[in-house]
Amino acid sequence: MKIERIQTIVTCPGRNFVTVRIVTDEGIWGLGDATLNGRELAVKSYLEDHVFPCLIGRDPRNIEDIWQYLYRGAYWRRGPVTMTAIAAIDMALWDIKGKLAGMPVYQLLGGKSRNGVMVYGHANGRDHEEAVDAVHKHIEEGFKAIRVQSGVPGLAKTYGVGKGKGKGFYEPAEKGLPPEEPWDTSLYLRHTPELFRKVREAVGFGPHLLHDAHHRLTPIEAGRLGKDLEPYRMFWIEDATPAENQAAFRLIRQHTTIPLAVGEIFNSIWDCKDLISEQLIDFIRSTIVHAGGITHVRRIADFAAMYQVRTGFHGATDLSPVCMAAAVNFGLWVPNFGIQELMPHTPLTDEVFPHNYRYEDGFLVMDEVPGLGVEIDEELAAKYPYERAYLPIARLRDGSMWNW
Repeated sequence: MKIERIQTIVTCPGRNFVTVRIVTDEGIWGLGDATLNGRELAVKSYLEDHVFPCLIGRDPRNIEDIWQYLYRGAYWRRGPVTMTAIAAIDMALWDIKGKLAGMPVYQLLGGKSRNGVMVYGHANGRDHEEAVDAVHKHIEEGFKAIRVQSGVPGLAKTYGVGKGKGKGFYEPAEKGLPPEEPWDTSLYLRHTPELFRKVREAVGFGPHLLHDAHHRLTPIEAGRLGKDLEPYRMFWIEDATPAENQAAFRLIRQHTTIPLAVGEIFNSIWDCKDLISEQLIDFIRSTIVHAGGITHVRRIADFAAMYQVRTGFHGATDLSPVCMAAAVNFGLWVPNFGIQELMPHTPLTDEVFPHNYRYEDGFLVMDEVPGLGVEIDEELAAKYPYERAYLPIARLRDGSMWNW
């Protein structure tokens, strides 16, 4: 068996997605997600100009060798563009392997460790009242774990919060050039503990509660927030501080017992090596599409298991349903699973990417379908061409860039 043809499909059914399709000389094909939010076309070019020509004629069943070839064979290793490109190829090869075997990818990994993948939803509100209402709605929908965010009084906009009332479908990336939004850490630190006091007062200690600080705190500020939130028994604080300096998490650990999660922008095991081996975090958030695919994320998870660190993979709408299908397969297998983020795609996106996984009472489940269990409607995808879009950029009130 040989790889005969590879293509990229770029579509924007609400937000941009880049998809790789690998077709073999026997007509079996596989899909991989190559979406890198705000840098989608860089990955497309990397794949088409530098990867695809090197793979034609190779045996698609040799997943490990192809992964090593793309990672070690290039002089330039790691980085989000490279690792997203490798991830897309890797996912597509696992999809093909599953179809060849007539098994779901989770069976190829070793079979199910659980019947469903526990997910957390996003309860957002422009103020505390709306956020509490959103928590109630998620509980009614069966969610066992809920991330809570609300607007910060005194700031015109707050990243991570939708623009209107109700659950809806919140897309953080905005069309056009990157929007610039004001940020004030002192306001945020005063506001957030009060938000969670009100949530616990309203719903009790039954549901797991999570919160995302979006990398906007210094280590000591993160430690202070963690200490202030301890009475509310948080499931985790996510992205408390930028993790380029992994040692920064030592300072947070000294000041709070709140579980810590980080890693959605990581792209290799080296980004989290010290965080895991020194047990500075409790959940690793690396995502399959940005961390080298199933092959590499499996190594991260196995390494994390040695130090009692669980998975808590990123699952926002900057991942296509192809990556989510891979994440569900992975989550059903991985022994040290913790939780999976679920930010629902729009109905149109689900039409473009028909998939088998589905939400049931707080969990994602899927049937015994071969491969990843996801497809793409190319004719429908072609109706929605690429549109430039970016995540917001934070500036302090004096106009300077937030610089931590």
